[in-house]
Amino acid sequence: MPPPDSPPRQVLCLVVLALLLLLLRLSLASGGGGELTYLWPLPAEFTTGGDTLSVDPALALVVGGEGGGSRIVKDAFDRYKSIIFQHSGVFSIFNTLRKRASGYDIGRLRIVVRSGNEELQLGVDESYTLLVTESDGKSINGEATIEANTVYGALRGLETFSQLCTFDYSTKSVLVRQAPWYIHDEPRFAYRGLLLDTSRHYYPVDVIKHILDSMSFAKLNVLHWHMVDSQSFPLEVPTYPKLWQGAYTKWERYTVEDAYEIVNFAKSRGIHVMAEVDVPGHAESWGKGYPELWPSSSCKEPLDVSKNSTFDLISGLLSDMRKIFPFELFHLGGDEVNTDCWTSTTHVKQWLQSHNMTGKDAYKYFVIRAQEIAISKNLTPVNWEETFNAFPQSLNPKTIVHNWLGAGVCPKAVAKGFKCIFSNQGVWYLHYLDVPWEKVYTAEPLEGISDASKQKLVIGGEVCMWGETADTSNVQQTIWPRAAAAAERLWSRRDATSAGDVNTTALPRLHYFRCLLNGRGVQAAPVTNQYARSPPKGPGSCYDQ
Repeated sequence: MPPPDSPPRQVLCLVVLALLLLLLRLSLASGGGGELTYLWPLPAEFTTGGDTLSVDPALALVVGGEGGGSRIVKDAFDRYKSIIFQHSGVFSIFNTLRKRASGYDIGRLRIVVRSGNEELQLGVDESYTLLVTESDGKSINGEATIEANTVYGALRGLETFSQLCTFDYSTKSVLVRQAPWYIHDEPRFAYRGLLLDTSRHYYPVDVIKHILDSMSFAKLNVLHWHMVDSQSFPLEVPTYPKLWQGAYTKWERYTVEDAYEIVNFAKSRGIHVMAEVDVPGHAESWGKGYPELWPSSSCKEPLDVSKNSTFDLISGLLSDMRKIFPFELFHLGGDEVNTDCWTSTTHVKQWLQSHNMTGKDAYKYFVIRAQEIAISKNLTPVNWEETFNAFPQSLNPKTIVHNWLGAGVCPKAVAKGFKCIFSNQGVWYLHYLDVPWEKVYTAEPLEGISDASKQKLVIGGEVCMWGETADTSNVQQTIWPRAAAAAERLWSRRDATSAGDVNTTALPRLHYFRCLLNGRGVQAAPVTNQYARSPPKGPGSCYDQ
C-alpha cells in the first residue's frame, strides 16, 4: 500500500494548489497561448509552459486524503502506468544506464482524494486539479500531483496525466512537454453516455470490457446497456429463468455473474451502467420462454396489456435488476409501440372495451404502470421521447425524457419540468455511417434552451450504438472516433468547443486522439472518411486520416 500523506505535507500541497488556482483562472482553454492543446476532451481551465520534463519508468504512487488508499485509485494507477510506459519498461537496462547520472524530473505521482465515499451515482463529483511542475520550488520535488474530492475525479485526472505523457523515440523516454501544467477540470454535464445494443448482436463480456476501457479514455461515464429487444433476450433473470430462452443460442447469454462483473468493471473506471428493459414494444423475445406474454402466437408484441401476470413479471424482473444494477436510473423504453396486436386480438380487444380504452389509452396505461413499478423499487424511470410526445401530462414527474427522433424535444421537455437526455438520431446515432465527425461535434444539447434553470434539467447526452449492422468485428470502428466528438461536447466548456473553425481547433486534436486510441489497442477508424468505420483509402499517417 502506498504511504499516506503526513498532515504537514498535505497542508503544504493545499496552500500551493490554492495559489496556483489563482493563476488558473486567468487562462481558460488556451494553454496560455495560441497553440493547440492535444488533450481530449479539453480541460475546463489550464495553463502551460515551455519546459520538457522526464518521467521515471519506476513512477511511484503516493496517496493522501481519506480516499487516497482506495483500491480503485491503486488499480487505476497501475493501469495507467502500463499505458504510459508501454514502450519504456521499468526493467530496461538501457533506461537504467541512460538516466543513472541525470535522474528524472518526475519520480512520483501524488494522488490526494478528500472523500472516502465510493458511491457512484448521477452527479458524483468528477472534478480534479492536476499539477505537473519542474523541481524549482513551485512544487514538492520530483512529483506530479492530482487532487480530487472523490476517487472518480482522481480517475479523470489520471486519464489527463496519461495524455500529457508521450514517448520520445529519440531518447526512449517518457516526457511531459509544455510544462509546467496547471489544470483544473470538471465536466459540463453529469451524464455522458454510450448506448450498446446486445440484442441485435451479442457481444462477449471481454468485448464489453474493452468498450468500457475506451469510454474511460474519452471520459464518458454512462454505459446504457440496451440488453434485450425483439430479436433476443440474452440476460439471465433468476426470478423468471425461462426469459433467456429468448437468446439467439445458449452460448450467447449473460449470466447474473457476467452482469455483476460488467457493473464492477465499469465502476472501477467511474462508469455507471444504466440497464434498459424496453416495454411494452420491442419485446417479442420475452415470449420464447413465456408465451403467455404474447397477445397471441401470431401477434407477439407489444406485451399483453390485459394480464396482471405481465406486470407481475415486470416487477420480478426489475427486482432482480435492482440487485445487479445499483445506478438509480433505469430505462423502460416505451418507443415505437404499434398497438394493432391489442386491437386485433380477441381477448385483449375485449379487455380494452371493458376498460373503455383505445389502443393509445392502453399504451399510456402500460407505460405509467411500468413506471410505478420502477419507482416502487427506488428507480428513476427513463423513457424514450414517444411517451412524452404522446401523454406528457400523465408521466411521473420523475421521468427523464430521452430524446432521439429529432431536434426540439429537450426544450419542450424541460419547459414542462422534466429532465432530458439528448440523443438526436440525426447527429448522435452511430450506426448512421454518413454522419461526419464535425456534425457530431457541433451538436449542442442545450440548443433552443436559454433559461439557465431549464438548462440544468438537461442532464447530458448519449451517442447510440445500435447493433443491427455492428458486432464484435466492427463495433469499435463504428463507435470511435465519432463518439469522442460527442464526448468533448459533453465534458468541455461550451465556449471552448463552439469557438472558431472546428477544422482548425478540433480536427487536428481529434486525429491525435484517434491515434492515441489506436496506440491503446482500440480499433478507432479514420476520422475524415466519407463513411464511418470504413478503412483508409490508401497509405498515410494515422495523424492525417
